Amino acid sequence: MNNKHRAFLKWAGGKYSLCDVISNILPKESRLIEPFVGAGSVFLNTDYDEYILNDINQDLINLYKIIQQQPETFIEDARKFFTPEYNNAETYYQLRSDFNESKDSYFRSLVFLYMNRHGYNGLCRYNKKGGYNVPFGKYKRPYFPEKELNYFAEKSQKATFVCEGYRATFERAQAGDVVYCDPPYVPLSKTASFTSYSGNGFGLDEQADLANAAEEVSENGKVTVVISNHDTIWTRKIYEHATKIKSIKVARTISQSATKRKKVAELLALYK
Repeated sequence: MNNKHRAFLKWAGGKYSLCDVISNILPKESRLIEPFVGAGSVFLNTDYDEYILNDINQDLINLYKIIQQQPETFIEDARKFFTPEYNNAETYYQLRSDFNESKDSYFRSLVFLYMNRHGYNGLCRYNKKGGYNVPFGKYKRPYFPEKELNYFAEKSQKATFVCEGYRATFERAQAGDVVYCDPPYVPLSKTASFTSYSGNGFGLDEQADLANAAEEVSENGKVTVVISNHDTIWTRKIYEHATKIKSIKVARTISQSATKRKKVAELLALYK
């Protein structure tokens, strides 16, 4: 795929570098379902007639719906936040505070994009009370992803966005559907547990339950499921009933310094 499309959001564990490998594994059917859409790289770089895209993060799904429904207005309003006077710690923390107090989904969507690009390392993280708590990132000139926003708006006309638990999204699957799951990854170490991006952790029980859901929905051979995760002894154990497992080496992208990015093994488990 020469003409790859980048997501307009920075995202921990984004699948841009893996799109080619994943799309080669996904069968060519008419509808793709993603229970963990994240920044949407797989959605943006596959070609299905229809998509059901879910994420447990309400801010993310609201943002996607707004871009789908009123892209021109949103892009013009968002552009104002990408000027030098907005690129300082004081303004960032004031907007973050306004965001955490606001119930206005349009305002929250603008600030969500602003914080994603101006915040530290493009992380998305909430505290126990549901407050966004990523610190200021100190970038010289944060990039305004106009081209990427426009492409997302165009492609999103094929999508239905939902915000629910992954089990509810699995229940939407019908014969002929393909389900691609990119859950928060199993940590490679005890300190690397990064699962709080929506305020509710995705622990080992949920990882095992997701594997069960994949087995259940693919049992009759009518729905195909692909799950990506870290390649660990534990993930190999929970995906032992998969039809096929593929391991690949991937460079990690969430790090400010490119020289410190290590290659880690990832697993793709196919159920069909």
